Amino acid sequence: MTKSVWQLTKHIPLLFMCALCLECSRLPKIINDGYGDYVLVPAGAFLMGDNFDEGNSDEIPVHEVILDAYYIGKFKITNSAYKAFIDDGGYNEQAYWEAGGWGEFGSAPPSWNSAKDKGGGLPRNEAYPVVGVSWFEAVAYCRWLSTKTGHTYRLPTEAEWEKAARGKDQRRYAWGDEIDAGYANFDHGQNRQDMHLTPVGYYDGSMRDGLQTHDNASPYGAYDMIGNVSEWCADWYDATYYDRSPRRNPTGPETGDSRALRSGGYVDSAYYQRAAGRHKMGAHFKSYKTGFRCIREL
Repeated sequence: MTKSVWQLTKHIPLLFMCALCLECSRLPKIINDGYGDYVLVPAGAFLMGDNFDEGNSDEIPVHEVILDAYYIGKFKITNSAYKAFIDDGGYNEQAYWEAGGWGEFGSAPPSWNSAKDKGGGLPRNEAYPVVGVSWFEAVAYCRWLSTKTGHTYRLPTEAEWEKAARGKDQRRYAWGDEIDAGYANFDHGQNRQDMHLTPVGYYDGSMRDGLQTHDNASPYGAYDMIGNVSEWCADWYDATYYDRSPRRNPTGPETGDSRALRSGGYVDSAYYQRAAGRHKMGAHFKSYKTGFRCIREL
């Protein structure tokens, strides 16, 4: 009898994980609620943090994190997508700004009509990532999108962003451990005057403007997780958070004075493009090299 009970109970964790895998296997790999493609990141564990021992102290210790399944934007939010928010009165609806920032940002990002920043207010810039948005504006867009679709959209947590970017095999970047000019838009020593934003999905393995690109999709099919523009996350930033982070679905510290950013921009070196790298800025911060992408909950 004792042996039979042991034989049954020893497989409970395995049966639980199999149930999770079965649930995720029934979910579509890509969904689109009318506002762009979102790719599935299945439930499960991954190791979060700097396993290469090359980053800052805020990237350690490496620790196991278990996340529920979610969808993440296949691309960063584009000018075209953000224009829909602007045109629909997103800056004038207070309900979208419950996280803060209501009435502080006018009616569009300051770079919206900038040719240098590929602003969305100018023609032929629809496919470029929106830049110059604060954390508050990114959150407001997600809340607007939730209202339009009836599903919950939000910024990713740091853990969700990192898993979506590098998968479960602890790779340095979204595609592997090495980086060159064909994989992402970053400062690889070119003439500074030649550096500029690229449209989303630019690095897909095709020939682009004389450059043979490599497909830079993450293990789950999200593009440009590395380079071009850095991305806002939902979390407050804390340099010591990994020391006490909960194992399941961590959402960051309860308070703070800065929000977390992930990846680097097109003027940043390869060091800042690492998937385990962490950065921080105040929620009002706006930059020509900062944008965002959204999570869509199941």
